[in-house]
Amino acid sequence: MGTTAFKADERIESVEIDQQHLTVGLMDGRRISVTLEWYPRLANADRQQLERWEICGAGYGLHWEGLDEHISTEGLLRGAPAPRYEHDRVG
Repeated sequence: MGTTAFKADERIESVEIDQQHLTVGLMDGRRISVTLEWYPRLANADRQQLERWEICGAGYGLHWEGLDEHISTEGLLRGAPAPRYEHDRVG
């Protein structure tokens, strides 16, 4: 029985943001969806701020300069929410 080796490619291919979730599509076909509540700066942002993201870190990160938020695919895959700070409260 043969097996095909599959190479994971964790670089970002696509990004979707709705009112409740950030969904990142990876080059290898996986999709990671997390609640915006994991990232208070995103949860508290308006639609215009949310749409001002850029792919960085050779394709392994997302950055919102105006929100001072950076999220890596490594963190998304680990299921690591942003650290909580007093000024980042959701709501």
